[in-house]
Amino acid sequence: MLFLAVFALWRRGRAFVAALALGLFWLLSSGWLTGLLLDLAQPDIYRSPYDPAKPAPTNFAPHTTIVLLGGGTTYDDAGRLVPKRDVYPRLSATAALYAQCRRQNAECRVIVSGGNPQRHEATEADTYLPYLLRNHLAQRDLVLENKSLTTYENARNVAHIIGGSYDGTMLLVTSSYHLRRAMLDFHRFGLDPTPVVAAVRHPERGLLPRMQNLASAELALHELIGIAQFYVYRMIGWF
Repeated sequence: MLFLAVFALWRRGRAFVAALALGLFWLLSSGWLTGLLLDLAQPDIYRSPYDPAKPAPTNFAPHTTIVLLGGGTTYDDAGRLVPKRDVYPRLSATAALYAQCRRQNAECRVIVSGGNPQRHEATEADTYLPYLLRNHLAQRDLVLENKSLTTYENARNVAHIIGGSYDGTMLLVTSSYHLRRAMLDFHRFGLDPTPVVAAVRHPERGLLPRMQNLASAELALHELIGIAQFYVYRMIGWF
């Protein structure tokens, strides 16, 4: 929209604006600029993906809480509301952690945090519930936090559920591009969870444009703007 507005208003510079727009979108869609944006959004310590088939060794406390952050919902070809693609690795990682926790005879609770920011027919948490139950998570160990619309509200509402005197282990499951902002928000409410990366975004670099690279660039920009927003809001006292 910005390029179109400048193109319409700056008649003498239309050739330059058009060339700049084409160059920028080629750099994004071919993965070269998208890779730099993902590098900024995904810290180095979160680059290695979590493998649900081979969970990393973890010593669970007697009281363990696994927090699964929502990543949206979408409609499939049959018109059914399902998790977005990036959510499935989060569901698998959560199920693997829960199974490992139960094997150690720890008290394991899973908080599924996600409301309905997209205004679909059901919340994220309620949509994810059947997938977790099919992965052998006990209903009694599941807590659905289905009111939050933002990552900040995820952290705030989880902190309210846990309470101020929580002394167990907390694991935070999300995608690598989202984890940096999520940790900022959870620290804001006095929580220090152990981050668990469910999946990592990688650019597909080449000469030909790819729609997936544009989607990754949009996600990276969304997270970088969200991180900047966090610091600005905290500076002016809103966070």
